[in-house]
Amino acid sequence: MFKQIEGLLTSEEVAELNRIADSSEFVDGRVSNPHNQAKQNLQLHDPKVIDATARKLIDALMRCEDFRNFAFPRVIAPPIITAYRPGMKYGLHPDAAFMQLGKSLMRSDISCTVFLSDPASYDGGELHISLGEQDVLIKMPAGSVVLYPSNTLHQVREVTRGERRVGLTFIESRIVDPDNRELLYELNEVAALEGLNMDWENYVRLQRVQMGLLRKWAVGS
Repeated sequence: MFKQIEGLLTSEEVAELNRIADSSEFVDGRVSNPHNQAKQNLQLHDPKVIDATARKLIDALMRCEDFRNFAFPRVIAPPIITAYRPGMKYGLHPDAAFMQLGKSLMRSDISCTVFLSDPASYDGGELHISLGEQDVLIKMPAGSVVLYPSNTLHQVREVTRGERRVGLTFIESRIVDPDNRELLYELNEVAALEGLNMDWENYVRLQRVQMGLLRKWAVGS
């Protein structure tokens, strides 16, 4: 299951992140993974800039109720802004199961792409997700986000005009099993949409089921 959310960032936030990126240095994206031959992109280089933009992106994610309800985030890797210019792409791959964060390892359950470029400003660059025999192409408005399982085969198609700029991060979820995560999300959506129409006693019973499953399936603090 994957999730698309429009309007994660305000237009002012998109403009500010792009302003910072415009005045910052980008380097070969393989600096973070030298052996990855599929990766052909650029990423921010200055640690102070990376930290400042990461905080803005995490703040936006965590204030978004739809994101929290879908991802059940336990750990969010510091997002990094990456750029694709003409001729650049990222070949078909799954994301790594574990990632180093300082002295700790985090498990990557959900991959997250925040779009920062107007889709009309570049050609190509679609996020191509393979779901069995179905191929999904995603190219969202600036300020939008897409979330998808990190073990999904996906790629970024070659950019042929302009620049595709995105913020990329990974989430360790409190709900490890993706099927359980989807069931909880759907149950929470039903409760949110129909709860006020239900008999109060039945709504309380539904809440008990929600909280019971969350306690049963959640890991960590």
